[in-house]
Amino acid sequence: MGLTLENLDIRQDGFALSADWTVPRGARVAVIGPSGAGKSTLLSVIAGFLAPTAGRILWEGAAIGGLAPGDRPLSILFQDGNLFPHLTVAQNLGLGLAPDLRLTPAQKAAVANVLADVGLADKAARRPAALSGGEQSRVALARALLRARPLLLLDEPFAALGPALKGQMLDLVDRIAGQTGATVLMVTHDPADARRLCPLTVVVADGVAAAPAPTDALLDDPPPALRAYLRG
Repeated sequence: MGLTLENLDIRQDGFALSADWTVPRGARVAVIGPSGAGKSTLLSVIAGFLAPTAGRILWEGAAIGGLAPGDRPLSILFQDGNLFPHLTVAQNLGLGLAPDLRLTPAQKAAVANVLADVGLADKAARRPAALSGGEQSRVALARALLRARPLLLLDEPFAALGPALKGQMLDLVDRIAGQTGATVLMVTHDPADARRLCPLTVVVADGVAAAPAPTDALLDDPPPALRAYLRG
């Protein structure tokens, strides 16, 4: 059944956005559109950081709109990564499993495994300041993956990376989401990223987050608002 936005209406200080659609569990969906159209706002509402004016958010048929962000079946990854500078890489990851950092042997093994997955097995004891920007992005992604929530929201977390590293991160999301069956919603400004990871795309423009449509067909023949944005 997946994620359903049921007659969702978002209004803030003259801004308005509506959405009414469902994506199946395991889908990978790009969210693309002009700057300021509401892409990040949509993810923030799904994550629980903002409240909609009306409508419901459902996961597998159950309403989750009344749940606190940490209690929702999702992880969200932002561009800045939100790493804690005073903690090591391993501790930053461990927070995703145990807020008091009292990890069981199994949880410690899970941290080590995911660090190996993202190619940072030798950086567990370092702090974020000792890492490159790309390595910090990998740590943030590893923390989200370690939580193993069924819904993964990506708000342009790789936008600042170079093309080669960004491609590696997208491929890593693709591989691990494929293994776990996670549903992925990814805000991006780059149509190449959408084509690489997401068979479906939601266009956010003119106050509407449109129902997901096949990515290749949509980008090959975009609607007017998206065409103007892509050309701009």
